[in-house]
Amino acid sequence: MYSNAKTAGLPGHEPMRASAAAEPAPQGPAHQPASVSEIVQSFEEADEHQRVDLSGYHFEDWLCLALFWAMGGLVFLQFFSRYVMNDSFAWTEELAVYALIGVVFLGAAMCVRACRHIQVDFLYRYLPRPLGRLFSTLVDLIRTAFFGYAVWLVYRYITLVGDEPMTTLFWNKAYVYWVALAGFVMMFVRSVQVSVQNWRQGYSILENPSAYESLD
Repeated sequence: MYSNAKTAGLPGHEPMRASAAAEPAPQGPAHQPASVSEIVQSFEEADEHQRVDLSGYHFEDWLCLALFWAMGGLVFLQFFSRYVMNDSFAWTEELAVYALIGVVFLGAAMCVRACRHIQVDFLYRYLPRPLGRLFSTLVDLIRTAFFGYAVWLVYRYITLVGDEPMTTLFWNKAYVYWVALAGFVMMFVRSVQVSVQNWRQGYSILENPSAYESLD
């Protein structure tokens, strides 16, 4: 140990780690960046395996989408007329509100069909399966009965105040009420369909939420 320590600083007796550090590390092949044509080709190959499937959308989905874009166009026209033309169109604000009402009620029908309304399934994790099935069936019945009652209430409202005119255009406001009625009718129909489906398959989203995760 003493001789090695004495000769460590002499020429020809450098430590092995110094010689090892002096040797260049082996280098692999340099990574070449992909060209633009290769990137475009990779996107085209990925698109070939993806097909657009619109079969999951129904009538209320497209109608709600049309009302949404109509509302967006009205809001843009209101912004343009107010800040660019300095002469705001008053009727754009009222029609945009009515379009939003249609989006809300038709969108609610979409949520009923897809079982996406607010619901609490915590209790079903601890209930026995037969009891959970009973409570879930009661929820389906109460929900369907509520939508049926709402259809009758909205229809009664239309018969009472259906001749009320709009504020800016003096159109009949019954058009807006009929859209709300159509939304409740579709909610009722979709609720019946969901209830029948839950009865046939033996569970609902409350009892088995994982079975509906693929719908997100």
